Amino acid sequence: MYVLMKIAISAIIIGIVTEVARRFPTYGGVIAALPLVSLLSITWLYFQGEKTEVLSKFALGVLWGFPATAMMLIVVYIALQSSVHLLISIGLGICGWLIFLFVQDFTITFVRKLL
Repeated sequence: MYVLMKIAISAIIIGIVTEVARRFPTYGGVIAALPLVSLLSITWLYFQGEKTEVLSKFALGVLWGFPATAMMLIVVYIALQSSVHLLISIGLGICGWLIFLFVQDFTITFVRKLL
């Protein structure tokens, strides 16, 4: 029952965001840029009784993925502006996201070894 409640509340929020985006694309984009999924996830983890340590590690993981997510959105934006089909644009964005995460991890590992 709890899982169904989480799904329903999350779906309602996503539905509201997409309706706002349909009517006002810029405002919808700004709302979608809010860390809704992250905040919902932290909230659900908290109500499930997870410790603060787990919540903080989750938040750090979100921060770790943020630059790559920004890169993904830039790639999708550029592809769509270049009239690339939506699914291909998303695929390119995901590839850019994965490459960025790999480069980010490699760079951090390399810098740590130097220090």
